[in-house]
Amino acid sequence: MRPVILFDLDGTIIDSTEAILDGFRVAFETFGEIVPSDEAIKNEVGHTLENMFLTLGVEEAKVDEHVHTYKMRYRVTSCDMTILIEGAKEAIIEASKFATLGVVTTKTGEYSRILLEHMGLMKYFSVLIGREDVENPKPDKEPILKALAKLEHDKSKTWMIGDTCMDIESAKNAGVHSIAVTSGYATYSVLQKCTSFVCTNVSEAIEHIKKNDENYK
Repeated sequence: MRPVILFDLDGTIIDSTEAILDGFRVAFETFGEIVPSDEAIKNEVGHTLENMFLTLGVEEAKVDEHVHTYKMRYRVTSCDMTILIEGAKEAIIEASKFATLGVVTTKTGEYSRILLEHMGLMKYFSVLIGREDVENPKPDKEPILKALAKLEHDKSKTWMIGDTCMDIESAKNAGVHSIAVTSGYATYSVLQKCTSFVCTNVSEAIEHIKKNDENYK
C-alpha cells in the first residue's frame, strides 16, 4: 500500500504572507479600524479567518463582514502575491512517485485550488480539504479523517506535514504520523514543544518519509 502524505498549505508549500497581510489591512481599513501589526496578524495564520479576526479585536457581530471583505480582496490578489516555498514543487513531484498526496488546510478550499492550479501543483494531489469541507478545522482530527475517507485509506502509513502546532495536534488527534517544518510561521523552539521531529522544509520531510517507507526500495 502506498503511503499517504497530507500537506498543510500556507507556510508549508506556499508563502502567501503578503496576500494575507494585504487582505487584513484592507478589511480593517474598509471599516475604519486600526490595522493590527504585521506580526500580530502572522501570529494567527493557520487559524480560521473567523478566529483570526476575533483574536485581532473585531467584535463577533462584525466578523462575517470582515471575512467577506478579506476574501474579496484575497480573490483578486492571491495569485500575484503568493510564491512557492523554495524546493516545495520538486519535493511534491518526488513524493508523488511513491505516495498518494493530499492537502489539508484551514484556508478556503476554493482559493487553495486556484492557487495550486496557478502554481502547476494541483494535478499531484488526489484530495483537498479546505475550511468549508469540515465542521471542526485543525487542530481537530476531522480534516485529516475526511481526507482519508475520500482517499479510502486508513490511518496506517499516513503522514501530515505542516508548519504549525495545529497541524501536529490535528495529526495526533487523528492518529497519524506527523512532521513539522520550519519554513512557515512557527519557530523551531515553538514546534519542539508539540513534536520531537522537526525538519527544515518539505524536501527534508519527504526524504525522511521516503527512507522510512518499506515499499520504496
